[in-house]
Amino acid sequence: MKFSPLFWPIQLRGNVIYILDETKLPQKLVYLKAKNYLDACRAIKEMKTRAVGQVLLVMYTFILSNRQHKNLAKVAQAINVTRPTLSFKFLTDMVLGWQKQGAPLEKSTLGFLEMLKGKRIEQAKETAKLLKNGDVILTHCNVSGLMPLIAEFAKEQGKKASFYVTETRPYLQGSRLTAWEIMRAGFDVTIITDNMVAYLLSLGKVTKIIVGADHLTQNGDIANKIGTYQIAVVAKYFKIPFYVLCPPASKLKSGKEIKIEIRPPDELKIYQGLHLAPKEVKAYYPAFDVTPAKLITKHIYLEV
Repeated sequence: MKFSPLFWPIQLRGNVIYILDETKLPQKLVYLKAKNYLDACRAIKEMKTRAVGQVLLVMYTFILSNRQHKNLAKVAQAINVTRPTLSFKFLTDMVLGWQKQGAPLEKSTLGFLEMLKGKRIEQAKETAKLLKNGDVILTHCNVSGLMPLIAEFAKEQGKKASFYVTETRPYLQGSRLTAWEIMRAGFDVTIITDNMVAYLLSLGKVTKIIVGADHLTQNGDIANKIGTYQIAVVAKYFKIPFYVLCPPASKLKSGKEIKIEIRPPDELKIYQGLHLAPKEVKAYYPAFDVTPAKLITKHIYLEV
């Protein structure tokens, strides 16, 4: 089975971490080099990688930092503050726990990553079982290679699936990443603007909605790319199943406790050097919103 480059976008070769630069897609498939934890943290903050890429980068960064005899607690602290909405503490606490127990850190980390790869494949396979032949799926943002994999598994099960993808402003992860990887895998995909969702659903053109999640709380609330919440509300109105591909749950009790990251205003006003708005105008860009569990038809868990 072929995987999207976004399914496993980080590689550790020798003492260098290679990071697929997602900001360059789909025009260029290029990799950045991280030679220490500061390089890795910078790549996370600048959104050069996201979703599962950030998880891989964090874990490989610990391997590299351990080889460099760095203070891993200091490394963990730097990682934890890169993007506040994401539950990096789940990962950093796990690694520091291995160190405290005297476990072989590199072996433990590589074992975890191998297990994670298998669990992601299982998650895609379980999602494909929820589909019916001819389903038309709406998705938002990007779930690191899982959408084309879900379509591949559905195809193996004798089911055809096609996709609508929101462009996902302002970084356009939907049109740049998700549409690219679905089309690259040979499946039918159509891009829409973020503000077309309600109209599209009113026409009966979508049978299921599948999105990812960057944060899952104990009560089932999720944080995902800004715009997810409004899609869930509209899905409820039109009685369309709303499925979420979830990471492991954090220790937070509910979505009210999730700290929402506010990105720099210029990321909303400027794209690739082009000014999309008056320079002096104010802009507000929360990177995520919270979708309550009551709007979610089914959580598809990543069990690690």
